[in-house]
Amino acid sequence: MVIAAASRLFRERGFDGIGLNELMSAAGLTHGGFYKKFESKEDLAAQACARALGKSRMKWLRLVAHTQENPFAAVVRAYLSTRHRDDPGDGCAFAALGPDASRHSGKLREVFSSEIETHLGFLESLISDEPDEEARDRVIAALSTMVGALLISRVVTDPELSGRFLDASAEAVMSHAEHKTHNTRRDK
Repeated sequence: MVIAAASRLFRERGFDGIGLNELMSAAGLTHGGFYKKFESKEDLAAQACARALGKSRMKWLRLVAHTQENPFAAVVRAYLSTRHRDDPGDGCAFAALGPDASRHSGKLREVFSSEIETHLGFLESLISDEPDEEARDRVIAALSTMVGALLISRVVTDPELSGRFLDASAEAVMSHAEHKTHNTRRDK
């Protein structure tokens, strides 16, 4: 119960936007019970983010299983939707908490790193039958664009501009994923 409440509240308010008393109260427990269940607030944050990101991945799996359209396009459209934008508490933790997580160390960043790899692998399976470097680069660009566009769409105050970030990014991601990328690696 605590992890579920923390998962939603952290995505809505950020890691520092809610104290332990309020968090435990939201889970129907007292502050005293916190340290019986968790080593620290960061331990709870890592578990809550793992839950949130796992839930996001399960949403993608269900969507792909039930879609009539191109599975990759369905995932992109659902991710870059106003519905997703307007519900950060039930949305992607990469966009809601990624900037905060980048300032942490240890277990929390390990959760994010592991889930990024998992999400990339899932997206890659939607655009390529065989894993290859070009497909990997395309999904790295896709996930980066999707997360960034969702984050920016939540920040801007103009609803029309917010929607344009979502729509333009969805089109760019789908177009890029359909075409082989040119090798523009920095190390060449």
